[in-house]
Amino acid sequence: MKPGIKKILLISITILTLGMYTPPALIDANAAESEEIDSSTTKPNDNSVSSNNHTAIEFNENLGVAELDADRVEHDNTTLTALTEIAKNQTKAKLGPKIMNQVEDEFTTEILPNLEKVITHILDDANRDEVLYYGISEDEITGYGEKIFNLYDVRTNTDIARFHVRRENRPHDGYWFNFHYHLKDDDFENHHNIGEIYYDKNTPPRWMS
Repeated sequence: MKPGIKKILLISITILTLGMYTPPALIDANAAESEEIDSSTTKPNDNSVSSNNHTAIEFNENLGVAELDADRVEHDNTTLTALTEIAKNQTKAKLGPKIMNQVEDEFTTEILPNLEKVITHILDDANRDEVLYYGISEDEITGYGEKIFNLYDVRTNTDIARFHVRRENRPHDGYWFNFHYHLKDDDFENHHNIGEIYYDKNTPPRWMS
């Protein structure tokens, strides 16, 4: 081949292959850049995972506290319900069937709701852990005595509140039943009113009759 033609062919081949040749250093740089991009888009962020785990733990802890609070509220409500039911039954038993037949409507609408409010108020003011050990005395008090029941600490047998009903013969009016209670806070000196209901001008029978 003539030197002139050979030179022309070499130049042509060089031009044609110029765009197809990539230096090794450039290939390595492009590969590293590609790996960096893939890593940033696919690799989990350690801080993000840690934050998510912390949030999950915090959520579980809050959920546990909420469950404990719900259990405590339910237990408190159960204690209140149990004590008020015993108190109501003791008060009804104190009056007895003969008196209840005469005053049942007023007793149910006026005395029982107030009695429940008083017990609720006393329990609300007390230490929640102490309330767990509160009980209602269930002695049968017959005759003409005022005592209905005592709210007391079963561990120490110490009275917290004493609930009474007193017969009152009011001139030209007849007999009334006055329901009240006394508190340990004032050494059971003061009368705290619950309510009163009218019986009749005739003398009421003995309690529990």
